[in-house]
Amino acid sequence: MTGRWRKRWLASAGAALAAAGCGHPSLAPSIGAEPELRVGVASARPSVSLGGDGALVLTDDGSGQIIGSIAAGVHWTVIPDPAGVRLVRSDGSQTDPHAGVFAVNVTEGRLAMADGRGYRGRLDVTRDAGGGGVLVVNRVPVESYVAAVIAAEMGPRRPDEMPALLAQAIVSRTFALKNRGRWEGQGVDAFADVRDQVYPGAASETPQAWDAVRRTAGQVLEYHGGLVDAYFHSTCGRSTAGVDEAFKTAMPRSYLRPVSDASGGGHYYCDISPRFQWREEWDGSKLRAILSRTLPAVMNVGGDGLQRIADIAVTRTTRSGRVGELRIVFPHGDVRVSGPDVRNVLRPEPDRPLGSQAFQLQVTKQGGEVTRLVAAGSGWGHGVGFCQWGAVGRARAGQSYSSILAAYFPGTSVAKLY
Repeated sequence: MTGRWRKRWLASAGAALAAAGCGHPSLAPSIGAEPELRVGVASARPSVSLGGDGALVLTDDGSGQIIGSIAAGVHWTVIPDPAGVRLVRSDGSQTDPHAGVFAVNVTEGRLAMADGRGYRGRLDVTRDAGGGGVLVVNRVPVESYVAAVIAAEMGPRRPDEMPALLAQAIVSRTFALKNRGRWEGQGVDAFADVRDQVYPGAASETPQAWDAVRRTAGQVLEYHGGLVDAYFHSTCGRSTAGVDEAFKTAMPRSYLRPVSDASGGGHYYCDISPRFQWREEWDGSKLRAILSRTLPAVMNVGGDGLQRIADIAVTRTTRSGRVGELRIVFPHGDVRVSGPDVRNVLRPEPDRPLGSQAFQLQVTKQGGEVTRLVAAGSGWGHGVGFCQWGAVGRARAGQSYSSILAAYFPGTSVAKLY
């Protein structure tokens, strides 16, 4: 909570709760200089259920006036209204429309809940201008956000793997702060899905994740005095990628260049990953069906009328050994797919991109047509920056979290921001 908002809320909520016989709320200590994030946790929803495991106070976001309070275990529903949003009480009655509503659990240590999922901080609920439904934004202190994110990203870790979790905490904190305001037009700093970092709310938090957050509190990665672009992925598969290899519009950065993950003796730090190596296979009809859907999204080619596929080959590789260009040959011409598009074009399934850009192809042809295609690859994800499984391997080898970060982001340094 900001100091100004806390004072306004104390004046209004305290009086309302006393009148309702609930007594005065017990508030958490001030967060001081710790920044706050606006995380979009639900958008374009036809309705959202609000409640809490303690007393939830609802306030008009414009006037600051108390709308009402919801007892623990009781739920109200928020629905869109031409003037903003409207609240449907548990008895079915409705409030007047409000431009926006914010909700805070006033019981110490308890959570505000949206659609049954608990969140720390405050929930802002407005009409989603883009989707026409309801938008829910969690205003949450950065450290609470990071605790939930790293627990979901890394899962439980052994004691000797703790440096990997500490490194992930710094990477996730840096990513969040670097990208604040990226979605300003939609009223959020980040979304709770893969557009940013997966944020499941407080349910994913663990004591181990909070330990990592407290031990690295306020620490970020910097390069020449500025926050770095802290990309991360599951498994690099022998080498990380340069940022310009994975993203079309990205400018090269010296700290996001390819880094070998070799650990010696023909092994790699991330070869402990279950996704270090993978294999995908298509028969001719499946390949044509997939490309009929994916190619039109990246270039001007026919969709349903896609010609039979005469050949497919890797025609260029990148500095890190990934596919830089894929050539798809038809009887009357060919198309060339750039590296950053390859994972979305050559999909194993319509809803699943290829594991990585690091692969080799085996092609079987009959009668001038591809009848079978096999991709044998390594790594998982875009490959840029922090390799999560590589970090676990490096931690097992005795590397500190600062050494792990220096390996994957060469030339950067860890600094305490607050």
